[in-house]
Amino acid sequence: MAQARRLQGLLQIRREYKRIPPGPLGMESPRIMRADHSLQPLWLSLAAASLLVSPAWNAHAQSAVAKADSSAPNKTTQAKAAPVAPQSSDRAKAYFHAGMAAIYEEQAMNTGRPEFASHAIEEYKAALNADPGSPDLNNALADLYLRTGRTREAEATARGLLAADPNNVDAHKLLGRIYLRQLGEAQNAVSSASPSGNTLDKAIAEFEKIVELQPKSVEDHMLLGQLYSVKHQTKKAEEQFQIAQGIDPDSEDVVLNLARLYAENGDIAHAAQVIEAVPAADRSAKMEFALGAAYDQLKRSKDAIAAYQRAADQEPGDLRTTAALAQALLSDNQLDAALKQFKALAAADPENAETFVRISEIQRRQGKYEEALATIRKARKKDPNSLEAGYNEGLLLDVLGRYDDSADVFSHMVELTSHANGAYTTEEKNNRGIFLERLGAVYHEQNKVDLAIATYQKMIALGGDMALRGYQGQVDTYRDAKMFDKAIAVSREAAAADPRNSDLKLMLAGELTDEGKADEGIAMARSLLDNSSKDRTVWLTLAQMYTRLRRWKDAEDALNKAEALTTKKEDRVYLLFLRGALAERQKHLDPAERYFREVLAIDPNNAMTLNYLGYMLADKGTRLTEALSLIRKAVELEPMNGAYLDSLGWAYFKLGQYEMAEANLRQAAERDQTDPTVHDHLGDLYEKTGRIRLAAAQWELSLSEFSKSAAADVEPSEVAKVQKKLENARVKLAKEDSLTSPAKPTE
Repeated sequence: MAQARRLQGLLQIRREYKRIPPGPLGMESPRIMRADHSLQPLWLSLAAASLLVSPAWNAHAQSAVAKADSSAPNKTTQAKAAPVAPQSSDRAKAYFHAGMAAIYEEQAMNTGRPEFASHAIEEYKAALNADPGSPDLNNALADLYLRTGRTREAEATARGLLAADPNNVDAHKLLGRIYLRQLGEAQNAVSSASPSGNTLDKAIAEFEKIVELQPKSVEDHMLLGQLYSVKHQTKKAEEQFQIAQGIDPDSEDVVLNLARLYAENGDIAHAAQVIEAVPAADRSAKMEFALGAAYDQLKRSKDAIAAYQRAADQEPGDLRTTAALAQALLSDNQLDAALKQFKALAAADPENAETFVRISEIQRRQGKYEEALATIRKARKKDPNSLEAGYNEGLLLDVLGRYDDSADVFSHMVELTSHANGAYTTEEKNNRGIFLERLGAVYHEQNKVDLAIATYQKMIALGGDMALRGYQGQVDTYRDAKMFDKAIAVSREAAAADPRNSDLKLMLAGELTDEGKADEGIAMARSLLDNSSKDRTVWLTLAQMYTRLRRWKDAEDALNKAEALTTKKEDRVYLLFLRGALAERQKHLDPAERYFREVLAIDPNNAMTLNYLGYMLADKGTRLTEALSLIRKAVELEPMNGAYLDSLGWAYFKLGQYEMAEANLRQAAERDQTDPTVHDHLGDLYEKTGRIRLAAAQWELSLSEFSKSAAADVEPSEVAKVQKKLENARVKLAKEDSLTSPAKPTE
């Protein structure tokens, strides 16, 4: 049966071997065999093939030619017939050897044995000896050379064909395939400035000729467009894709390649439009998936979800689509719907640790921290080396207030990403820096200053952006510990270590300004202005410095200068936030609210704005339900942020939900031990619930921290309020003590 199948394959090859003309005088070509021959044993088929070149066949052919030519008027019969007979004989040999080559090719394909390929090559050469002018045999041999890795021989054979016929499209296609293979194997460098003659240019030249010879071939226009895309010749690539689209408007590949071209050049909106132009009823699942990805990048989360859902409806159970839909739902804060999709993924592929990481993230954002921890530990069991799973476990332990356990996990991840030789790739530096930063933050929360500083120092050793964040971590740690002289010292060290880094100089300028050296700090910041686009960052920093100094007009002017340099929609977010903060500091609450709402219209998940607006509303005692909702979302996004937890506790306090208020305020006090406002709020909660002694203790802590704070962080009116509350508490406690203490005996 195996032999029969191989012979059937040979018959098919022969039937497709159109390039060999029929036998002389219209007789049936020897390549056409009866169907029942395919069932003969291999040796019998070969024996039958050998008859094709027998003397009887040659004589028959010569006789037929002679008879035909004898009837031709005004021709010399002998002169015409002489060359035909050997041509017929040679062609028969060519047929035979071509057939043998096909058998060996089939055997090579079925067995993978290279000797059969070698035999096939020899048979093609023998066929060419019999019919040296056959372009089809040359093409077949060149194709076999290419498929057996003998690229040089393939290219030489193809070029020989083109020397005889420059318009041999098969030869051009073969050369195109050769160069595409070489490109795939990265044998030649490719760039937008590739010199003439390299592989990419050769491939482009071949396909330019191919589409000239076969202008209606969608596939060849597509390939040429892709090659232009690699060459970064976007306009030419676009033209080829559009030609292909004109030939076949419904082609999925054409639409997707044109969309990809625009996407790779940063024109995501145009990429989406290409797919949108296809009627929704005609879009394939791949088109919908690509459209969803484009909407994702355009921050059109609702549209992305709809596109992914249409793709999922067309191909139910496709894991890639399910994963994309799940992530889009998660990004849109549709937690329950996202969880459903991720659970479906987990059921389909229970060993995929990443799916459990996402499920854990949803549970964390739903406030189900213990469930989230259990889930992330499942992920770590499935993939103990998953950096993301390790990061999330440490994060959840931090959220739960299990600081020592969190520090242990992050310490382990730091060790996991360390190299003894200190050499790291960019990606390794980034991963290691993230774990060091989180470990430093945990130590910072515990007020373990020395450990935090040592951890951030390791970030500085990584250089680049990690060094900047390491210096900032040290400064923040020292500031919160009220060690301002050390914060300034680190800032000076950072600026000296990298004098060309304007961010480090701005950090130093801010520290100097906060510590009473405003003129020096402002002068340093202004010295960085150079009439370039970088001025925007400088003006934003100056605006913050002026705001903290209560120089409202200067702050407003700086923001106006920054706005003139703000061109991107996403860059407006921070500018608007600072405008809102400036208005709020001046007690202009209505304008502040308008600015904050503008921010949220652009970025609904901007945690610092959600917190600021929510706290402002809660502190004012208005729209408390909305205030609670805003702050809860901020905490969901950053559950370890002590300031956000304080805001949440304060909103619950204003709503009269004292149990929830206490839980969140206590967590805030644990994380921000040196924040006077947190202690003040917790004192208010204790007073409201009848625990005056505890309240007084918190107010004492608040005043103590106020006394150690930088002047820019202290509102005198707030200090006076806390002082008054503490005095009243002390009076109440003195009365209580006098009532409960035993009376002195009279004399």
